[in-house]
Amino acid sequence: MRRRAFVFALLAWLSGCGGSASDPPAKESAQRKPESGLIEIPPDSPKLAHIRVAEVELAELPADEFTAPGQIEVNPNRVSKVLLPVPGRVTDVMVAFGDAVEKNQPLLRMESPDADAAISAYLSAESDVAQAEAALHKAVTDLGRVQDLFRGDAIAKKEVVAAETAVAQAKAVVRQAQASLQQARARLDMLELEPGVFRQKIVVRAPLSGKITEMTVVAGEYRNDLSTPVLTIADLSTVWVSADVPESSIRMVKLGERFDVTLAAYPGEIFQSRVARIADRVDPQTRTIEVWAELANPQGRFRTEMFGEVRHVEEFRETPAVPVGAVVQAQNKTIVYRELSKGRFQPVEVVAGKRSGNLFPILRGLKQGDRIVVDGAMLLRGH
Repeated sequence: MRRRAFVFALLAWLSGCGGSASDPPAKESAQRKPESGLIEIPPDSPKLAHIRVAEVELAELPADEFTAPGQIEVNPNRVSKVLLPVPGRVTDVMVAFGDAVEKNQPLLRMESPDADAAISAYLSAESDVAQAEAALHKAVTDLGRVQDLFRGDAIAKKEVVAAETAVAQAKAVVRQAQASLQQARARLDMLELEPGVFRQKIVVRAPLSGKITEMTVVAGEYRNDLSTPVLTIADLSTVWVSADVPESSIRMVKLGERFDVTLAAYPGEIFQSRVARIADRVDPQTRTIEVWAELANPQGRFRTEMFGEVRHVEEFRETPAVPVGAVVQAQNKTIVYRELSKGRFQPVEVVAGKRSGNLFPILRGLKQGDRIVVDGAMLLRGH
């Protein structure tokens, strides 16, 4: 009797333990089928509300491009080194370092013995012309008289020839004197001096409009060296952007082509420039070639030594593209999740090109019209 009761108790205990194995497992929010990599999210899962799906569209993206660091420089074609025209003492300096000046604006005045020498040379040349013209007039008169005598058989032919030679020589002297006078006048015009007025001051004017970027002169100095600049004026209405372009990309650069410029000083803004010069040599250390692009600077926002980046696009090509948020990096692979149906997603390995703005071109793995996860892809990672 006791043995039968023990058997019944043992059977009841075994029946209670085995019942738990038959209960259904708790439902998961996302399940992966190992054989296909498929990810399934139940329709009632809150995750679906955070996953946005869109179709893959075609976009015109750069097919070949490069970027390179850039730096603002003065346009060397718009820089003038101001030299003194003659030795002398600087009496007045009418500008200061950093001033903006207009073309032909007076910069300084100076006294020089060369000013009086130039005026004296002009007056002397003027006198020489008057004397030469008087000598020519006399030679012409003598020739007329000799010709009258020759027609009357009063003198020999050689007298006529001698008189004609005298006239020709007198004309040559006049031409020479007039040339000297013109040269002396040009000298006065260059120094902006009036003939006949001594002790005039020479005014040095700005050869172009711009800003004074260097200044090495003060009033009262006597300058005898005419090869050393006293002022430097730079026209900053245009500047150059210097960029070191990789040797492998120089084939894409030609004179006149556009460079897009971004500067650290103005984040988010893109400025357009045009290639003005390409260096003739490759830097052996960096394997780059220096390229200069001209950038308009009408408001003076760009200052020398500003740093930034240049970007050049060779051509655009229509290609499937996906937003940056759609691309997931996993185990050295680039993954995009394609929607098969509502709540069913499949990871697809793709080959993506270089990022352009907020888009990645897809070179392989997707086609136009495929529905992919564009927002919330990280929620599917790890399932």
